[in-house]
Amino acid sequence: MAPSPRRSSRKDASALPSMSSTFWAIMILASLLIAYCSQLAAGTCEIVTLDRDSSQPRRTIARQTARCACKKGQIAGTTRARPACVDARIIKTKQWCEMLPCLEGEGCDLLINKSGWTCTQPGGRIKTTTE
Repeated sequence: MAPSPRRSSRKDASALPSMSSTFWAIMILASLLIAYCSQLAAGTCEIVTLDRDSSQPRRTIARQTARCACKKGQIAGTTRARPACVDARIIKTKQWCEMLPCLEGEGCDLLINKSGWTCTQPGGRIKTTTE
C-alpha cells in the first residue's frame, strides 16, 4: 500500500503567513522611517563631532567634523562659524572669506598661504581656521 499524504491538523498553520507578512510590513516601514530620519535635507549640514583642546595657555584648538548634503555645485564649507554648503568655486579657488565664515561684526582675512582664514573680533581677539 502507498502511504497517504498527511494533512496538518495544527490550527495555527494558516495564521503563520499573515503573521509573517504583517511582521515584514512593520520591519519595512520601520527601516524606511529610520532611513528617512537619518537623511539630511538638501543644502544642509550637521556637526557630527566637536573636540576642544585647551592645554596650551591663551589658545584653544577646536576640531569638528560635519556631515553635509549639498546640492549640485556646492561643497561643505563654513558660513557664520557654522558648517554650511557653499559654492564649490570658493573652495577650489581658496577664497575663504567669500563664504562669510566669520560671525556678524567680525573681520575676515585670508592667511598668506591661503590655507585658511582669520576672524578678528572688535576687541582684537583673533580666531584662525585652517583647512
